[in-house]
Amino acid sequence: MLVDSHCHLDYLARDGDLDDVLTRARNAGVSPMVTISTKLREFDIVRGIAEQADDLFCSVGVHPHEAESEPDTTTAQLVDLARHPKVIGIGETGLDYYYDHSPRDVQRRLFRAHICAARETGLPLIVHTRDAEADTIDILRDEMDKGAFTGVIHCFSGTRQLADRSLELGFYISISGIVTFKSAEDLRRTVEAVPLERLLVETDSPYLTPVPKRGKRNEPAMTAYTAAKVAEIKGVSAEEVAAQTTRNFRSLFTRAEF
Repeated sequence: MLVDSHCHLDYLARDGDLDDVLTRARNAGVSPMVTISTKLREFDIVRGIAEQADDLFCSVGVHPHEAESEPDTTTAQLVDLARHPKVIGIGETGLDYYYDHSPRDVQRRLFRAHICAARETGLPLIVHTRDAEADTIDILRDEMDKGAFTGVIHCFSGTRQLADRSLELGFYISISGIVTFKSAEDLRRTVEAVPLERLLVETDSPYLTPVPKRGKRNEPAMTAYTAAKVAEIKGVSAEEVAAQTTRNFRSLFTRAEF
C-alpha cells in the first residue's frame, strides 16, 4: 500500500476520466488519496470528490497563490468547514515568494489564520513554501509558541536547513516526483538525511510528473516512482518505504480511517 498524501483530483477531473484515474491508482497499490483544497470557493467540488469513496479524503484551505482572491478567509470559516468527516487536514497554505501571485502580507495573514485553524481542530497543517523559507519558519515557530500543532511541508524542494527546522518543530516532510529529476541532487541528499519515519510521499498531480513519465500528466498511480526513488536513496526496499510512509501518514492524519 502507498498513500498519495497530496494530489488535486478536482484538477484531474476536468479531463473527464477521474474514474479511470482512481482505478489506475488502486491497481498500482495507491490508496488512500488526499485531494487538496486550494480555494474555498471550490471546496464543495473537492469535498464532493472525497465523498465518492472510502479511500478518498480532502483538506480545506486557500493556496498562497489564491490569497488575494480570498483575502477575507477566517479561522472560523476553516474550522467550520473542517467539521466534515472527510476533511483530514488544513491547507494547503503557506508562502510563495517565487511567483508572488498574492501580496506577501496577505499570504502571511492567511497562513496564520490556517495555523490557528489547525491548532483549534487538531488537524495537521499542509504547508506550501517556495522562496520563503525564513518567513515560513519564523511564522511556524512564532505560532508554535502560542500552542502546539502538527503538519507537513508538502512537495519539499527546499534547503537542508528548512528540513532540519521543520523536523525540529515536529513536522513531516513530503516528497514528490521532483526527487526523480536530474537536477534534484540537493533534494536527494536531504532525503538521505531525513529519517524515514518522518517522510511522506505524494504526487501533487497533475503536476511534477516523475521520471520516467516526464511529459505526461501526473496522477496518483505514479506515487510508486517517487517511492522507488526514496527507497533507492535510503538503501531500503520499496516495500519498506511503502509500509513506513503509510504508518507515518496514519500518525499524522489521524482522522483518516482506512
